[in-house]
Amino acid sequence: MAIAFKSGVCFLHSAKPQIGILRHSSPDSSVSFKRLTPIAALSTSSPTLGLADTFTQLKKQGKVAFIPYITAGDPDLSTTAEALKVLDACGSDIIELGVPYSDPLADGPVIQAAATRSLEKGTNLDNILDMLDKVLPELSCPVSLFTYYNPILKRGLGKFMSSIRDVGVQGLVVPDVPLEETEMLRKEALNNSIELVLLTTPTTPTERMKRIVEASEGFIYLVSSIGVTGARASVSGRVQSLLKDIKEATDKPVAVGFGISKPEHVKQIAGWGADGVIVGSAMVRLLGDAKTPTEGLKELESLTKSLKSALL
Repeated sequence: MAIAFKSGVCFLHSAKPQIGILRHSSPDSSVSFKRLTPIAALSTSSPTLGLADTFTQLKKQGKVAFIPYITAGDPDLSTTAEALKVLDACGSDIIELGVPYSDPLADGPVIQAAATRSLEKGTNLDNILDMLDKVLPELSCPVSLFTYYNPILKRGLGKFMSSIRDVGVQGLVVPDVPLEETEMLRKEALNNSIELVLLTTPTTPTERMKRIVEASEGFIYLVSSIGVTGARASVSGRVQSLLKDIKEATDKPVAVGFGISKPEHVKQIAGWGADGVIVGSAMVRLLGDAKTPTEGLKELESLTKSLKSALL
C-alpha cells in the first residue's frame, strides 16, 4: 500500500481503473465521530478474533502485534493464498492484504511493481474474494483488506461491505477518504461487523488527530514518515513522540507502519510503546523478486520468523 500525504490528508489509488467520485465538503463541526462498537461477527466462515479483540488479547499477554502486508495477486493469487498461510503459521497477529490498482500515483517502486504484475495477471476484487473465501477459514489470525475508494463505489458501499464480510475479512483501510467523508463508510462497516481503520501522519494537526482516533475502529494506523511506502535505513525518532501524543488522546491500540523492514526497527518501535508493528514493502519485495513462488514463500517465512522473534 502507498499513500501520498498533502496538507494532512492522505490519498491512495485503487485496483480498478479510476472512475469519477462526486464528493461533498463537510465542515468538521457537522460530522459526528461518536465511538461505535462493532456488533458481533456476522460471518460464519471466520472464527478468528477481530482486530480490536486481537490487540486486547495481546495486551493481556504483554505482547506487541506483528502485522505483515502483502499485495494480492503477486506473483499470482495461488501464491498469495499460500503466503497468507505462511504468515499465519509464522505467528502473524493480523495480516493486511492490499488490492492492487492501475494508477499508482504515490506508491513506492516495490509496491508499484507488485501492483502492475498483479493486474497483468488479471487480478481483480472478485477473484481476490474468491481466494479469500477458500483460505480465510484455514487461518487463525484476522485479515484486514486495504483497498481504495473507487472499487468500493463501483460495487456499491453496502454490497462491498457485505461481500468482504461474507468471505471472513475482519478489517478495512480506505486511506484516500478524508476524515470528513468517512461517516457512511463507518456506518456500513459497522452494519457488517467490519472494523474501519483510519490513519494519522506526522503532519496531521493535533486536533484532527484526536478526531481521527475517535473515529477509528480496530486500531490506529500511525504512518511513521511522510512520502511513499518503502523500506528505509532507520525509523524516524519522531515516531516516539507521535505515539505519546496519540496515547494521551485515546486508549485504542496504535500500530506503526511505513519504512519498517528490519528486526531492529520492529524492536525499536515496540520499545517506544507501539501496540503493533506493520511491515509491508520488505514482504512484497521478497515475493516479487523471487525466482520462483516456492523460493519466495521460503524467504517470506524466514523474514517473518526473524521479525516476529524481535517482538518476543
